[in-house]
Amino acid sequence: MEHEATVEGVGVGMSDEGPGAPVVLLSAREELIPIFVSADQAQSMQLALDGEPFERPLTHDLFVEMVAEFGAAIDRVRIDDLADGTFYAKIDTEQYSGGERKQAVFDARPSDGIALALRVDCPLIVSDDVVDEAGRPPDAFEDHDAPDDADLGDVDDSADDEFDDGPFS
Repeated sequence: MEHEATVEGVGVGMSDEGPGAPVVLLSAREELIPIFVSADQAQSMQLALDGEPFERPLTHDLFVEMVAEFGAAIDRVRIDDLADGTFYAKIDTEQYSGGERKQAVFDARPSDGIALALRVDCPLIVSDDVVDEAGRPPDAFEDHDAPDDADLGDVDDSADDEFDDGPFS
């Protein structure tokens, strides 16, 4: 079964050692799914969440423009697998040419898929298996004194000014 997810925010994962890698939190099935991303991906997602254009097109903005120029559209992004701590995603697209609809599916990093979904406002889908394995109850991210669970830690974005306007400020 699949569940539509929402992006709850972008921040920096915290552990006993201090601030760590940027993380995006997805919400699906009343659980939060933390996915660690690069700083560039986190910035791209936060700009899309804030609706702020960058002075020059970022890679995700360029990709969306190119897809539209070729008469295609991104229908949805699916985060459908988690193996050895790595999330996997697919981007479902469609293109109309000569009155016929052509569908295509592309493998993608979840961070790219999420950044694109935020820009085109398409559904972001997470599989049951992914939620079962990576989902955590929301209160797991609220107690900053609790030991980190499976190295996921708490979420705190105060360590990086790029994300000060996010929902975890």
